Amino acid sequence: MLPGWVWLTGAGPGDPGLLTLHALNALRQAEVIVHDALVAPAILDWANPAATRIDMGKRGGTASPSQRDISLELVELARAGKRVLRLKGGDPFVFGRGGEEAQTLAQHGVPFRIVPGISAGIGGLAYAGIPVTHRDINASLTFVTGHDPKGRAPALDWQAIARGSGVIVIYMGMRNLGEIAGKLIAAGRGGDTPVAIVQSASTPEQRVLETTLARAAAEAEAANIGAPAIVCIGEAALMRQALDWQALATGEPLRNTDPLGLGPAER
Repeated sequence: MLPGWVWLTGAGPGDPGLLTLHALNALRQAEVIVHDALVAPAILDWANPAATRIDMGKRGGTASPSQRDISLELVELARAGKRVLRLKGGDPFVFGRGGEEAQTLAQHGVPFRIVPGISAGIGGLAYAGIPVTHRDINASLTFVTGHDPKGRAPALDWQAIARGSGVIVIYMGMRNLGEIAGKLIAAGRGGDTPVAIVQSASTPEQRVLETTLARAAAEAEAANIGAPAIVCIGEAALMRQALDWQALATGEPLRNTDPLGLGPAER
C-alpha cells in the first residue's frame, strides 16, 4: 500500500479463510483500518499491530455513523498521508456502498484501489450447500436489497422479478421479509416456492432455515432467525438436501441426492 491511498476491500461473508491474498496484504500494511461491524474479529487479528482501528459499523436500531461521515473520514485520513484500509463485509460493490465511497474519494482527488471480496449472496449460500445457479434450475439470478434508504421494502417491479428470475437472493431483508414475500406471491410466485434463510453465513454461528415463501417470515420469527441473514428464493434452496457439505463433514448422511427428481447428475 502507498501512503495517501485508500484500499476499498471486501472481507468476505465471515469465514477468515475466504479472505483474498490482496486483502491480507492490505491488513498487514495498513496504518489505519476503517472496518464494518460484520468483519470477523479473527480477520482483524491479522492486521498490522500498530494500525489504528476505527469501527464504522452500521447497526440496526442504534446510532451509527452516516455514510457521508465515513466517506469524508477516508478522505481526511488519506490526505494526512496514511495507508488506509476500508474493510467491508462481503464485497464492497455488492450492496456495500463501496461505489459511493469510491466516488467520494475520486471527487476529492484521493487515489484508491478496489479489492473485491466474496459476497454473502454467493459464498454465504455456498456454505449452506446452496448453488445460486444450477443448469436444471435457473438461467437467471436476481440480487435484491431488502430495504431502501429509509428502511422500507424497496419499490421494485416485483412482477417482473417474480416472473423473470429463477432464483432471487435478498440481502438485508429480514425486517421486510413478510412484505416482500407478499409482493412476490401477489405477482404470481407460488406460496410453496422453496426458501432458505442463512443467518451468520460461513461463521461458527451459521444457522439455516428451510421453509417456503408463504411461511418464511412467520417461521423465521418463530425460530429467532434474524440479521445478518441472506435469503434464497427458488428451487436452488432444495439443493441443500444434496449439497449440505458441512453436515456431511460431521458424519450426517445427505437427505436426498436428487431433490429435483431429475435422475443422474452426469446425464
